[in-house]
Amino acid sequence: MDRFLFPDDLIRAQREWHDTYRALSVPSSRNITELRRRLLLLSVRIQWHPFWSTPGGWSPAARVELRRLTAADRRTDAA
Repeated sequence: MDRFLFPDDLIRAQREWHDTYRALSVPSSRNITELRRRLLLLSVRIQWHPFWSTPGGWSPAARVELRRLTAADRRTDAA
């Protein structure tokens, strides 16, 4: 059983953040300004999500777990 029950929209935003960050890392990326704006928007959406004000979201470990969970999803998809 998962220790943290993250809302779907928070997981989706973190996954999109990872995707956008990877897109920015490509040297010949087009639309860099758009990607930076998207990354900033997603960062704000994740940082200020209501989940973090619930008892389950108070722990710093919850933020780490969200990143670990969504990064693991992407590694699995790439394999």
